[in-house]
Amino acid sequence: MSDFLPYGRQFIQDDDIAAVTEALKADYLTTGPTVAKFERAFADHVGAPDAVACSNGTAALHLAMMMLGIGEGDVCIVPSITFLATANCVRYCGGEVVFADVDSDSGLMTPQTLEDALKRAGKPVKAVLPVHMRGELCDMPALSQITERQGGRVVEDAAHAVGSRRTFGNQVVHAGDCRHSVMTTFSFHPVKTITTGEGGMITTSSTAVAAELRTLRSHGMVRHPGADPWLYEMDSPGYNYRLPDINCALGLSQLAKLDRLAVRRRELAAYYEQRIAPLAPLIWTAVTAPGSDPCLHLMTVLIDFKAAGTTRRAVVDGLTAAGIGSQVHYIPVHTQPYYRKRYGDLDLPGANAWYEACLSLPLYPQLEKSDIDRIVETLGGLLGIK
Repeated sequence: MSDFLPYGRQFIQDDDIAAVTEALKADYLTTGPTVAKFERAFADHVGAPDAVACSNGTAALHLAMMMLGIGEGDVCIVPSITFLATANCVRYCGGEVVFADVDSDSGLMTPQTLEDALKRAGKPVKAVLPVHMRGELCDMPALSQITERQGGRVVEDAAHAVGSRRTFGNQVVHAGDCRHSVMTTFSFHPVKTITTGEGGMITTSSTAVAAELRTLRSHGMVRHPGADPWLYEMDSPGYNYRLPDINCALGLSQLAKLDRLAVRRRELAAYYEQRIAPLAPLIWTAVTAPGSDPCLHLMTVLIDFKAAGTTRRAVVDGLTAAGIGSQVHYIPVHTQPYYRKRYGDLDLPGANAWYEACLSLPLYPQLEKSDIDRIVETLGGLLGIK
């Protein structure tokens, strides 16, 4: 049997290793000049005025909620199809989560599901956190307009979406450019399109917001120009959410090849769609909206397991036995015991339908088209498709 194909894998080359080695030989291992270089390069790449590096994607979300002043009783809207961190970061600050439903074929919050969540909130909403699932961008102009109309702020969770873009009318929106949000957060976990090992980033259109985020990521400490060199002040507590120079060196090297990695992911995703299309109606790829040009982090297919006379567990086990990894993204967060206890049982049919059908297949630059042939043929066999 061929080598096992995981659902995601980091892409590390000799130049990445050399960049980290050089950082290890430098004067700073953490809180050094490479951090600022990575921040500036990332901001320039996505088209944002400023960017702030931090220790991981969850820390980025938490810092964003702190920056907005989310506190006890403040309501924030989060789509139910996301990783736990998007909702948990609201709770870290004492805020309350109202879960929005998603489109069952894309996994995304939509203008209608946002409107429905706003009605259920029962009070003014302080923040809305759209999640660019898989790398597919939400309808940001519409979501932003709806949110701002009732006095809230938008923070985009783009953990999956570095390198993605979408055209609205004549405007091309890039993930992280913050044209329709106050902040956008990213993750550089190893299975993402680019990695820093662990790491995160917040982009923003406000230099004042960026300055405050840098204070919050480093214990809330402020050093004033001209003061004694050992002096610092803390007006309010922050966290140790800094990203070391070593990680930023890897990030800079990875960022330099982002465009090339995005091209490769788009090629592989297009080939997946070509190979999966004949397997309809039992299996189909997650929907891509008109005008969207995602750099997919996840290759998610939707499967009618009942019609195929099987279960997702049987398919996952069959793929594993054939040396093919898969994953489920995600279990609806509103069904987690903590949130059920806090908010009761919610009826979010889109999120439930997405969860019942979704399965993420291998997608990473080292994958070959012959690997995709093997994956799709194996999957078709497990579903009884000749």
